[in-house]
Amino acid sequence: MDDKPLAYNVWQELADAYSAHIDTKPHNAYLDRPAVLGLMPDVAGQRVLDAGCGPGAYSEELLKRGARVVACDASDRMLELAGQRLQTAIEQGRVELSLLDLTQPLELFADESFDVVIAPLCLDYIGDWTSLFREFRRILKPGGVLLFSAGHPAFDAEYFDTDDYFALEQVECTWTGFGKEVSMPSFRRSLEDFIMPVIEAGFHLERLHEPRPTEQFRQADPVRYASLLRRPIFLCIRAKSP
Repeated sequence: MDDKPLAYNVWQELADAYSAHIDTKPHNAYLDRPAVLGLMPDVAGQRVLDAGCGPGAYSEELLKRGARVVACDASDRMLELAGQRLQTAIEQGRVELSLLDLTQPLELFADESFDVVIAPLCLDYIGDWTSLFREFRRILKPGGVLLFSAGHPAFDAEYFDTDDYFALEQVECTWTGFGKEVSMPSFRRSLEDFIMPVIEAGFHLERLHEPRPTEQFRQADPVRYASLLRRPIFLCIRAKSP
């Protein structure tokens, strides 16, 4: 990839620290992941694309549920870490790893080649959801499921103090929760721009879920737990290809 996608350099820098904290960081382990896994269809024997796999936490869960997984990420280092985490499954032929830039056409994959596509907390770094969701629709089999999570538009509008809620905006914030401080760029969008690309790509919207923190989250971070009981930070979508 000559032109690296947004946040590539930051994710390369953050990859090792992120991998070290991913199983205990409350927002990931005790909020997003339980919500996404709670919406997961039966994946036993299914071919699943883990788009934006990071260090492989979701791929590991998919493998436990009997899926055949293609784990992809734009970050070389994240993919190396996923390879370490999933080494046994790779040797058994149950998971494949591949570099993948979601801002580009998914030419690596044939039409109707997946039963499920998941994209948890990786789409905030993609500006053009319309083209990407059309590609997801193309590679999914009829009846296939798209499941993703991203920053909640209401939360993001307030957090980034936007003066134009309806605009697609590139924003940036400081992350300190993974043991080192980084400035993370991403995109903020309206609820309409969150939902309509799914519908316009031809998917049938099955479920919209605003996750609340789990009891494990409360034990790990009671202050943020109290806040997240009253206002959502993430939004999860499950949609089906007709």
